Amino acid sequence: MSKVALVVGAGKSLGAFLAKGLADDGYRVVVADVDGDSARQTAAEIAQLHGSETVMAVQVNATQEEDVARLVGVVDERFGRIDLLVYNAGTASASKIDSFPLDAWQRSLAINLTGYFLCAREVSRIMIREQRGGRILQINSKSGKVGSKHNSAYSAAKFGGVGLTQSLALDLAEHNITVHSLMLGNLLKSPMFQSLKPQYAVKLGIPEDQVEQVYIDKVPLKRGCDFQDVLNVLKFYASDAAAYCTGQSINITGGQVMF
Repeated sequence: MSKVALVVGAGKSLGAFLAKGLADDGYRVVVADVDGDSARQTAAEIAQLHGSETVMAVQVNATQEEDVARLVGVVDERFGRIDLLVYNAGTASASKIDSFPLDAWQRSLAINLTGYFLCAREVSRIMIREQRGGRILQINSKSGKVGSKHNSAYSAAKFGGVGLTQSLALDLAEHNITVHSLMLGNLLKSPMFQSLKPQYAVKLGIPEDQVEQVYIDKVPLKRGCDFQDVLNVLKFYASDAAAYCTGQSINITGGQVMF
């Protein structure tokens, strides 16, 4: 396959898993992350399996306009095309609204929403120029469809991501570029969820070791969202089989969210 996938936020955890899965599927993959060491480590693991010519690592701060332009520029110089953008960068900070810090609010909007806008804007320019169509996929959350207690900044940014996805889909349809948000359920084993467990325990008034089970009990299919669940759906919407779909917010929630 000659197609190129740019995965932003791919140094660790879900992002690294998605980058490796796309490489296994034949994409040439750009591993981009604010943590350059993690990006290089993930790229090295991909290179071991698929060859160094199939992958590159780039350190980038997705919230900075000039840095995103630099990222897309070096990818364009190396590969001359970008066929798939996966925006996976994200952050969350839990606090009740009456004590929610402004800097945490601004950081959430910058990483979860502004970074998505900047990356989509810059990548779309390459896709339009190359006239091959393309796919833009945002890793979103069920918190982008339903409010999240003690997570106002995260939920607000993720709701914004849905609106941005729909607007991008309208802007880019004439270029055969489709855009979607993947609305994830709780990735219980992810570093982000694990880091928030102490705050969730306080929010719920329960011991920390009971937090995961509380979230599992909310899901009709009675388990958390696995990385493989996300990759399965992502690969479909990145493929030609989904060519007639755009502007959608696709639930990967085990039935917890159904609209």
